[in-house]
Amino acid sequence: MPVRTALLALTVLIFGSGFAAAEAETTPPTEALGIALEGYPYPYPVAFFERTVQGEDVRMAYMDVAPSSDSPRSTVMLLHGKNFFGAYWKSTIAALSDAGYRVVVPDQVGFGKSSKPDIQYSFHLLASETKALLDSLGVERTTVVGHSMGGMLATRFALMYPETTERLVLENPIGLEDYLRIVPYAPVEAVYKGLLGATYEGIKSYHQRYYVEWKPAFEDYVQVHYRWTLSGAYPRLAWNSALTADMIFTQPVVHEFPDVAVPTLLVIGQEDRTRPGANRVPPEVRETMGDYPVLGKKAAEAIPGSRLVELENVGHIPHLEVPERLHEILLGFLEGK
Repeated sequence: MPVRTALLALTVLIFGSGFAAAEAETTPPTEALGIALEGYPYPYPVAFFERTVQGEDVRMAYMDVAPSSDSPRSTVMLLHGKNFFGAYWKSTIAALSDAGYRVVVPDQVGFGKSSKPDIQYSFHLLASETKALLDSLGVERTTVVGHSMGGMLATRFALMYPETTERLVLENPIGLEDYLRIVPYAPVEAVYKGLLGATYEGIKSYHQRYYVEWKPAFEDYVQVHYRWTLSGAYPRLAWNSALTADMIFTQPVVHEFPDVAVPTLLVIGQEDRTRPGANRVPPEVRETMGDYPVLGKKAAEAIPGSRLVELENVGHIPHLEVPERLHEILLGFLEGK
C-alpha cells in the first residue's frame, strides 16, 4: 500500500476524506504509549468508576471539575469523539468551570484511559453506563455536549434519559445521515486488519483533514495515536476500535431527531466534510455525503425547537480550531441567550 498506508485507508473507510491540508514535516515519536494512556497527563485529576459490563470488570475514567466561581451553576457533561478522549476538552472545561459550571468529562468504556473490553458495543450501552456514572456522582440534571461520535451518543442519551438531560449540544456530530442505508457493511475483522497497518504518515494525514488550518498544537493527538501503535498491546486497541466503529454504521440516530424533547443547539463548522464509509460507495454517492452545511440545516429542522449556529471557515472540531468562539456560543446557550 502506498505512503498513506493501511491506517489512512481505514480511517477514510470509517470517516471518509475531507478538505486538503498542507503536509508538515515532523519526526515520528519512538516511545510507546500504553493503550490506557498510562503516563499521559490529563488537564485535571482523573478518577475511575468501576463496573461489570457483559461479564467483564471495567473501569470508566472521568474528570469531575468543580466550578471555580463563587456562584455555582448547573452541570455540563462533555462527550468525546471516536478518535479522541476527554483531555481534548481542556480549554472548554476551563471556560465552563470559570463561568461557574461543574464539568463532568468521561472517557467512554473502550476509549482514552478507560478499559478496553472485548464486548458488544452500542450507543445504548454507553449511554446507560454514562447515566450510571452520573448517578454515582449525584448528578440529577446536566447539559450534554457531544462532539463527532459523541454527538451520536449525546443524542442517544437525551432520548433515553430526557429527565436527566437539561439541554443538548451537538458540535459537528457524525450521524446526521444514515450510514446504515448508504454504506455497504464491512466486517469487524476487515476493519481490524486495516488498523494493524497504521503508520505515522497515515495518521497525520488523516488528522490534518479535521482542520481548515493546521496548528502545531494539534500534533499532540497525532503523536498519541502513533505511539499507541508502538505498544505491544496495540492489537487489542485496534480490535476495540473496530468494534466501536461498527456501531457508527449500524446504529443510526438521525431518524429519531424528531423525538428529541430537550432544548438543543447545533454548532456546525461549515468546512467539515466528514463522510464515514465514503470509500465503500460509488463516486456519485460519495459526493452526496458529508455536506455539513446541508446536513446541519436538515438536523435543525428535524429536532423540535432547535437552534443552529453555522461557523464559517471552520472544520470538524470547533472547540480546538476556534475555542473562544465555541465557548462564547456554548455559554450563551447555557445562559438562555
